[in-house]
Amino acid sequence: MNRRHLLFAAPALSAATASFAMNQATTEPVPPEFQLAELTAADAQARMAAGQLTALALTQAYLARIESVDRAGPRLHSIIELNPDAEAIAAERDAERTAGRLRGPLHGLPVLIKDNIATHDRMATTAGSVALAGVAVAADAPLVTQLREAGAVILGKTNLSEWANFRGKASVSGWSSRGGQTLNPYALDRSPSGSSSGTGAAIAANLALLGVGTETDGSITSPASVQALVGVKPTLGLVSRRGVIPIAFSQDTAGPMCRTVADAALLLWALAGVDAGDPVTRAQQGRFDRDALLQLQPGALKGRRLGVAVNLVEGHGRATVALFDAALKQLEVAGATLVREPLPSWPAMGAGELDVLVYEMAPAMAAWLREFAPTAPFKTLADLVAFNQAHPETLALFGQEWFEASAASVSAGGLKAPKYLKSLAAGLAASRAQGIDAMLKKHRLDALVAPTSGPAWLIDPVKGDQDTTPSATSPAAIAGYPHVTVPMGQVSGLPVGLSFFGTAWSDARLLAFAADYEQRSKLRREPLLKPTAG
Repeated sequence: MNRRHLLFAAPALSAATASFAMNQATTEPVPPEFQLAELTAADAQARMAAGQLTALALTQAYLARIESVDRAGPRLHSIIELNPDAEAIAAERDAERTAGRLRGPLHGLPVLIKDNIATHDRMATTAGSVALAGVAVAADAPLVTQLREAGAVILGKTNLSEWANFRGKASVSGWSSRGGQTLNPYALDRSPSGSSSGTGAAIAANLALLGVGTETDGSITSPASVQALVGVKPTLGLVSRRGVIPIAFSQDTAGPMCRTVADAALLLWALAGVDAGDPVTRAQQGRFDRDALLQLQPGALKGRRLGVAVNLVEGHGRATVALFDAALKQLEVAGATLVREPLPSWPAMGAGELDVLVYEMAPAMAAWLREFAPTAPFKTLADLVAFNQAHPETLALFGQEWFEASAASVSAGGLKAPKYLKSLAAGLAASRAQGIDAMLKKHRLDALVAPTSGPAWLIDPVKGDQDTTPSATSPAAIAGYPHVTVPMGQVSGLPVGLSFFGTAWSDARLLAFAADYEQRSKLRREPLLKPTAG
């Protein structure tokens, strides 16, 4: 199952918001060239160190870009809310730099974060739902605290597939009742995928320097793939889950969405760490060298053995396969040895994934509401189901079948239900010991590769997401293992990505492989904000 389909200040909710205002998006003039397009974190820091740029000027440049591309012009609807304190924070970072105090490698860099990550500031945290609009959040998510401590300027919150794409069947990726429909900057009538749709579109369109998304299965890597970004789904436990509006604690994680591998590694460095309030993060101690993210090995592919998961290639279109074949040749030129084999236990991995998500969401949501939104009128997932029933306009495009199933699972045994326990154990076994780890061990491999996904599909507010091409997201998502996607080229102007995935705590290694490939191929292209593909 791929979560982009799932089985597989807020605007008022209106008919226009419930669709996607495509007429305006395709007829208004394209904004002028952006002088800071494709700026990297290293370049920005070098300019600030030389006195050629300030954090405030950088922040203001991105705010102007957002006004011309997200609010006017193509109207991407990628940003759900701007931080009213962003310029003041940027000015503070500049004053600190002048005084000789640098917080870290993110000092003064503007970052966008997905609107299901708690921020204790003047912005809301709503997962795109009007139900949580105006609800005060009690604290920053630990990852947000770490970003602030590293010197980042939180520029705003990004739109997303409502409730991270786990509300109902026939969902529309990139649509939320609070933010409307996010558009793909490579072709405005194509899906941005999801659920980190807004982060993907915003970073692809150069609306900020760095972006944070979240993933349960495909929600970082799929929108990154279709919008020519580097997306990183980290090992479960590398980044604290606390404060992220949840789906499934056995798979949820936040991660970077950036234009380069180096930027993604830098951002992951800032996000990673042990959180006393999230026990799973303790597993990284002694297993993960965080500083390795800042020192990616050059020429990392030389002498490595990579498994080509041939059963994850089947079903892709000829053009995507041709790009993948070209990528494999690049890997060989870089010195890698390729072993072509099917990923074992592939069908068994996702057989019970939906059960796991359904059973875990209700208790996880109640815990999030209790800790981060204690003043909200909602205490349980059942309360949110009731809100949507009382406000049918929120269900204008699709229903809330997964919400209802998860709420009902509480009385069906909850996390002690045999069905849940069996599905969880079977999925972990199939994806880990019988799947990824089995292939790595049998062929003495360092990582696995496959096409991340196919090109973006047409936005369809009537039928919902209709894409049926294969995706490489599920094995690593179900296993809780790391997955990195990097631009692999374009099909008729629509980007597709190359996936590197492997065993637990191999995040830095995968990023080094991706960086080596990226530097050799250089296949990211800035989006042209075209009305359609071709």
